[in-house]
Amino acid sequence: MKKGYFGPFGGSFIPEVLRETFRQLTLAYEEARADPAFWQAYLRMMENYSGRPTPLTFAENLSREFDGRRVYIKREDLNQTGAHKANNVMGQGLLVKRMGKKRVIAETGAGQHGMATATMAARLGLECVVYMGAEDVARQRPNVFWMEQLGTTVVPVTAGSQTLKDAINEAMRDWVASMDDTHYVLGTACGGHPFPEMVAWFQSIIGLEAKGQIMAQEGRLPDKVFACVGGGSNAMGIFSGFLEHPEVELIGVEAGGEGLQGDRHAARIASGRSAVGVTQGMKTYFLQDDDGQMKSTHSVAAGLDYVGVSPILADLHQQGRVRFEAALDTEVVAALKRLMKSEGLIAALESSHAVAQALKELPDMADDACIIINLSGRGDKDIFTVADALDDQAWRDFIMEKAAQYKVRQSG
Repeated sequence: MKKGYFGPFGGSFIPEVLRETFRQLTLAYEEARADPAFWQAYLRMMENYSGRPTPLTFAENLSREFDGRRVYIKREDLNQTGAHKANNVMGQGLLVKRMGKKRVIAETGAGQHGMATATMAARLGLECVVYMGAEDVARQRPNVFWMEQLGTTVVPVTAGSQTLKDAINEAMRDWVASMDDTHYVLGTACGGHPFPEMVAWFQSIIGLEAKGQIMAQEGRLPDKVFACVGGGSNAMGIFSGFLEHPEVELIGVEAGGEGLQGDRHAARIASGRSAVGVTQGMKTYFLQDDDGQMKSTHSVAAGLDYVGVSPILADLHQQGRVRFEAALDTEVVAALKRLMKSEGLIAALESSHAVAQALKELPDMADDACIIINLSGRGDKDIFTVADALDDQAWRDFIMEKAAQYKVRQSG
């Protein structure tokens, strides 16, 4: 297989001006991957700074509600900054130090990747700039606040749909102008080679842990593993532990938004309405119009509001190894409420997509079934969005007041 390709997907479709930067990055990554000391340094950082290994929690109450079918939850919400994103950025941070660069840039949708990058930059003494769609800045204000307090410059992107794909475009423009001393900390398993492979490698720590933990607790592998899919990094992380076990079904859950019949969703594969295209450095499935232009997407979860999907997952879908489904906004909010009331866990809206699909499938599974749900992040960041979705008028008034104040500050 050609380097950087996963079946027909992947590649490195980048501007000529970035060729040398990508060549240097690829070399540094390959050297680090071949160096056992690098992986050991990474594991030590994740253990001593980020709190790994994260638990695999037996959801006792949910399991009882489903007549004893055993539900386990991989607790990436307990990572430093509250999501799986720390796994990738801490690894890339060590790579940045290895390359001798002093500045990092990143894109973010839900803000969790931005938060993780800001934390990594503070920890490792790096300058940091994060690009974020203006719509996401408004709906993820708590994360923006903390990024700024950590010393990061947050740049609202007002182009296009003002969401994740536009933030990626702006980050790429910055990189073209600053590549000599800057590393782009791409947040998901997308983009030109080596990013998809590299991000999946750092995130594989999730699946390695989960496999060992389920064997220790159950004495067997799970029947199904569920993960939400935006770009695909948390899904690749947990799926990696089970890819070589065909008896374990892997289910990626995309954003069904307001329904797959219209355009208010971000279900690239589950909708069956995407097409293979090339943009943002890679060849994969994108939601496109008849002219090949990228469509605007929608999800109640900012982190899933993305027009493309990891080329690795595109290939796994084509192979039939990963099944893709979609969860509607309404199903996601209901799943979040149920998980809170059943287990006392406040999941991110992104992660709640995986919960929603698992809840749909559990009643039809065998009585002795065992599943794992990857809880990729916690829901603190979603308080405004969830309150709005639950039609809490007091919160709605508060949100509108704060949004108005923010707009006044921005215009001033």
